[in-house]
Amino acid sequence: MSTSITHQRLAELVGGQLSQGDPEGLVTGLNSISEAGPGDVTFLGNDRYLGALRDTRATAVLVAPDFAESLENIALIRVDNPTLAFSSVIRHFGPPKREFHPGVHPTAVVSNSARFDPERVSIGPCAVIEDDVVIGDGTIIHAGVFIGHGSRLGSDCILHANCTVKDRTQMGDRVVIHSGSAIGTDGFGYEFIKGHHQKIEQVGIVQIDDDVEIGSCTTIDRARFGRTWIGKGTKIDNLVQIAHNVVIGQHSVIVSQVGISGSTKIGNYVTIAGQVGIAGHLEIGNQVTLLAKTGVTKSILEPGAYTGFPARPLMEGRRMLSAPAKIPEMLERIKTLEKKLAELEKKEQAPV
Repeated sequence: MSTSITHQRLAELVGGQLSQGDPEGLVTGLNSISEAGPGDVTFLGNDRYLGALRDTRATAVLVAPDFAESLENIALIRVDNPTLAFSSVIRHFGPPKREFHPGVHPTAVVSNSARFDPERVSIGPCAVIEDDVVIGDGTIIHAGVFIGHGSRLGSDCILHANCTVKDRTQMGDRVVIHSGSAIGTDGFGYEFIKGHHQKIEQVGIVQIDDDVEIGSCTTIDRARFGRTWIGKGTKIDNLVQIAHNVVIGQHSVIVSQVGISGSTKIGNYVTIAGQVGIAGHLEIGNQVTLLAKTGVTKSILEPGAYTGFPARPLMEGRRMLSAPAKIPEMLERIKTLEKKLAELEKKEQAPV
């Protein structure tokens, strides 16, 4: 763990400017706004936490350049992006990264036809590396990982404990796969023949490009034929299901519990929030944002935010989502109008 640091040195560390506070004052740790105490540094990355910041006991805070609040007895360090800059603080005070230890653990099961430099690759306990696997320099394979026949892993990848990479998966450089994920399992394909479901062969591959990160317990199915393809720089959360022949573009973000059905194409810079469901054989265009729990039944090609089921542009979708809450009031109004209408009809029918 790193030692204390002065306010001025902290400002230099994060590339910011100390606008308030003693330059020689000391910071000894880090914490969240609500849990920080004396000696801690924290950050304001979202204005929704402004109220908590007013009550914080932190010694120093990273804030945006336009931060206008007056906080007594707190050192303020202005940075362009407090959330990103706080990563430097974490690296300073946090535990050191695990060192890279090349070599193959004696309990690992590695095919003689696997190709890699054992002095530049780390393979952990009980990992299984099958025939004709190629592993790039700097890649770390943790305990219990399975890599299937003919797979290709690029340089500086990290495969965390107990993830599975099935046959012929193609992986670029700096790919990270977290524990429990399964890459390249069979796509879900059946035909109903004479009263039973007959399996359709799934013989394609999964291709994962450079700088992709895949969270824990996510599944990415191999293509029926061709490839399921995850584009460069895309980040996928835990508990996501990506079906066969799905194509996801570059630098997209997919949040937990999303399900994407087969043969759907996702563009570049797309954000898919939690629990979104996307039907098969659709296209989602570049720079589309799908808000949480959106259900997509038709292709969406225009950039922008969408919500609801079925998915609609943001403002229209919000109106649709808010409509059910108005139903009890509308029913009461209808009852009142029906009562008044009945009274008017009774008057009209009364003898003159």
